[in-house]
Amino acid sequence: MRKLYSFLLGVIAIVGLLAGLTFVMTRESGPSDKLIIYNWGDYIDPDLLKKFTKETGIKVQYETFDSNEAMYTKVKQGGTTYDILVPSDYMIDKMKKENLLVKLDKSKIKGMENIGKEFLDKPFDPHNDYSIPYFWGTVGIVYNDELVEKAPEHWNDLWSDAYRNNILLVDGAREIMGVGLDSLGYSVNSTKMAQLEEAKAKLTQLTPNVKAIVGDELKGYMIQGDAAIGVTFSGEAREMLEANEHLHYVVPSEGSNLWFDNLVIPKTVKHQKEAYAFLNFLLRPENAAQNAEYIGYATPNTKAKALLPKEVRDDKAFYPDQKTIDHLEVYNNLGQHWLGVYNDLYLQFKMYRK
Repeated sequence: MRKLYSFLLGVIAIVGLLAGLTFVMTRESGPSDKLIIYNWGDYIDPDLLKKFTKETGIKVQYETFDSNEAMYTKVKQGGTTYDILVPSDYMIDKMKKENLLVKLDKSKIKGMENIGKEFLDKPFDPHNDYSIPYFWGTVGIVYNDELVEKAPEHWNDLWSDAYRNNILLVDGAREIMGVGLDSLGYSVNSTKMAQLEEAKAKLTQLTPNVKAIVGDELKGYMIQGDAAIGVTFSGEAREMLEANEHLHYVVPSEGSNLWFDNLVIPKTVKHQKEAYAFLNFLLRPENAAQNAEYIGYATPNTKAKALLPKEVRDDKAFYPDQKTIDHLEVYNNLGQHWLGVYNDLYLQFKMYRK
């Protein structure tokens, strides 16, 4: 019985070895049939994923996260192997410094010339050695023309008595502290304690006008006309404007946040060849344009922008002119200490409201 058991084990081992060799030969002789993407929810046109699979034969496993921090934690733990990630600017800097990203082999990338120069070489990734711009946008003001007598154009307009209990704020420390800093003429990346305290004090003066500090539900509230004004991201604003013709979006000319979500390859990559194929696929103008129309966010792909409807590409609220862009700032990775300071001051503001 033991000899039979050993014989069977030997047969199984040989079959397993042959299967393994077959698998290796298949992997080496042609592309894998799999790509694992970790992205924000509803942040790519599903039809593009189908198109990519149809063109390449590579099946996409698509998983989603709801914050940069949640994505970072999962990748840092290393339990799951992802091939493509879509982190935001400051998180790219953090992950790069912690050796969690693969340095891109630019000889394998086709279409990088389609990306506008103004979206490259940002402080979070000089020379774009680790990332490719995916979408970009701003933080600004949404207002309802039926509920305001005069359209707000500047951050300081929010402090008007006309907006008492009529403003919704997106729930984000960097975003709302940034409003306070910008309204005073300071940098959204300030590490001067006196400036940060002054910004918090000014935000405290805004509390009579703040109806609520909310997350994703801000979009629904503004569409329904529950508030006159909302401070939010341009991509969210785009969806609001499409749903309610009385809503408008403005980026204060004195300054605001310019954010980027970029495509990166993490160190967990198992399907690197397929990852590069996907990057090249998204860099093609027709695909980038299709994605931008579906998502509603601004594309950094200049050739793709040219394919968008004229009313979209000429909309300065979502594609601001260079003069406005020159006054926008990308969030720097301020480090744990200063991020904690921003969070603490923001929490004090939120508690004061109550």
